[in-house]
Amino acid sequence: MATLFALLAIAAYLFSAISVTGRFFHNQGPNRMLSLSIAALAVVFHSFYLGDAILAAQAGQNMSITNVLSLVAWLITLSMLVSSSLLPNTILLPVVFGFSAFTVLASLFVPVQHIMHIDMRPGLVIHITLSLFAYGALVIGFLYALQMSYITHQLKHKGAGLLHSSLPPLMLVESILFKLILLGTILLVIAQISGFIFLDNMFGRGYIHKTVLSIAGLIVFIVLLAGQKLWGWRGKQVISLTIVGVILLSLAYFGSRFVSEILL
Repeated sequence: MATLFALLAIAAYLFSAISVTGRFFHNQGPNRMLSLSIAALAVVFHSFYLGDAILAAQAGQNMSITNVLSLVAWLITLSMLVSSSLLPNTILLPVVFGFSAFTVLASLFVPVQHIMHIDMRPGLVIHITLSLFAYGALVIGFLYALQMSYITHQLKHKGAGLLHSSLPPLMLVESILFKLILLGTILLVIAQISGFIFLDNMFGRGYIHKTVLSIAGLIVFIVLLAGQKLWGWRGKQVISLTIVGVILLSLAYFGSRFVSEILL
């Protein structure tokens, strides 16, 4: 049954991604509400698959790198869908849907395991939950940074490309970007504090690289917010620091586990 849910989620995500992309090039393309409805079904199928993939392990919870990545993708997709009627994110949806389809595919066909017993450690549940929400908010901010970069490029070159009519106002995208970074940074600070409270040794052998990289990422985002507030940073500085911060956090969360679970 889990395989069926995974395949249905992948098919629905890909259909939605292609359908939304079609509207960028043809105003009379596939119906937007139909595309988002199919994407919502994909999220439901995805959640059923994740429940089985993570919770079905007899010895605990299978928090493998592919399952965690798929969980992050599910969280981001759900957030983007819920906010799609309020925020200008249509141009980002095909990327998000495609990435979610990829993570489900990876989780299904890359059989790795990392068994944990988070049900017996409520403090660890709090730390992981805060970390996932922080990372999700900052990754969405990263997507908005890419969108802002594209809009800036179009404005500078006065482009009238195929996607130009679908682009939202630059100031609106920038405002959303800073709000997402602020939210993600606050959650990341709380996640770090919870880690020092609930985990035995954040600078121990199994955690030191994650701790150092995540603190480095946090510093990058704090500097970004301070620069925007004190010196009015915009444009390239904001986009570059957002990308650097997300890369550091990605290495902290997934770097060593990719090596140990996938390559070795």
